[in-house]
Amino acid sequence: MTQETSVIGTKGTGVQRRELFRMAALASGVAGATAVASSTAAAPAPIWLPAAMPLSAPSTEGMVEVGGAKLWYWDTGGPGQPVIFMHAGSQSGAGWGYQQPVFAAAGFRAIGYSRRGYYRSEPGSPDDPGIAAEDLNRLVEHLHLKKVHLVAIAHGAFFTLDFALLYPQKVRSLTIASSYLGIADTEKDYFEANSRLRPKEFNALPVEFKELHPSYRAGNPEGTSAWIKLAKEAMHGPRINSRRPYPLTWARLESIKSPTLLLTGDGDLYTPPALLRMQALHMPHAEVAVIQEAGHCSNWEQPATFNQTVLDFLRKHVA
Repeated sequence: MTQETSVIGTKGTGVQRRELFRMAALASGVAGATAVASSTAAAPAPIWLPAAMPLSAPSTEGMVEVGGAKLWYWDTGGPGQPVIFMHAGSQSGAGWGYQQPVFAAAGFRAIGYSRRGYYRSEPGSPDDPGIAAEDLNRLVEHLHLKKVHLVAIAHGAFFTLDFALLYPQKVRSLTIASSYLGIADTEKDYFEANSRLRPKEFNALPVEFKELHPSYRAGNPEGTSAWIKLAKEAMHGPRINSRRPYPLTWARLESIKSPTLLLTGDGDLYTPPALLRMQALHMPHAEVAVIQEAGHCSNWEQPATFNQTVLDFLRKHVA
C-alpha cells in the first residue's frame, strides 16, 4: 500500500529554518514561522519570509534538432547521474532557477529544456507538432544519456509518463509533481472528479490565481511578480499541442514500474491531495508526498522542501 507523507513546508523554530536554508541554500519563502518568545508576549509571526533566488550553477546551452524544430536546453554537465526537468504548461525550461544549482551541488547533472514553442525553442509547424515524448528522447540521445531521472511538474508529467511507457529502459526514476496526468476521459471516475474540481469557468481565471497558493500570493508579492514574468515570457506564440503516442488509461499507468514519487501541494487546485490519492491507487509502488502551503508550483513556492523531498527520493535510486 502506498504511504502518504505530509511534508511541512519550512516551518518551525529559527534554528530549524536556518538549517533548512543551509542544506538547500535557497527558498522562495518560509511559511508560518514560529514567533519568538519574549518576557511579555510573543511577537506576531511573519506572513512569509522570502529568500533570494540562488546563483545558477555553471552550465552550457544548446539547441537540439527534433524534426521540424530546434529545442533550447541547458546542462550543468559533470559525471553525476542526469536529472531532466520537465516544465509546466505555464512555464518553460527557464523556470527551474530554484532547482538547477541545488541539484548540481548535490552531485547530479541537472538538465532542463523548453518544449516546442516555449522560451527560446522553435515552435515548428502547428500542422506537425510532433510527439513530445519523442522530442525528449531526441534530447536524451543528443546528450548521449543512457538512463535518466525525470522530474516533471504539471503538463510536463503528461509527456514524462509517455516517455516512461515508450522507453522504460532509459528511466531511472520518475518524480511526478502536481499533475492530473492527462488520463483518458474514458476513465469515468477520474474524468468526473476532475470535472467537479475545475468547472468551465475555471480556465478564465488569472494563471497566478489558478497555480499559486493563496498564502504565497498574499505574503510574497515579489515572488508572485517574478513568477508571472516568467509565465509571460514562457511562450512566444500560439501553444503547440504536441501529440501523445496513445491515450493514457489506468491500465497503461499501472504498467509503469519505474521508481516513482507522486507529490502535490496541499492547496493545488488542479491536483489536490484527494486526486493524488486516486492516482496512487494505480501506482501502488509509488511514494506519495504532500507539501504544505504550496499550490500547483511547489518547486517555486516551497523550493527548499520540494528540493529536499525530491533529492531524498533520488538518492534511494542512484544504484
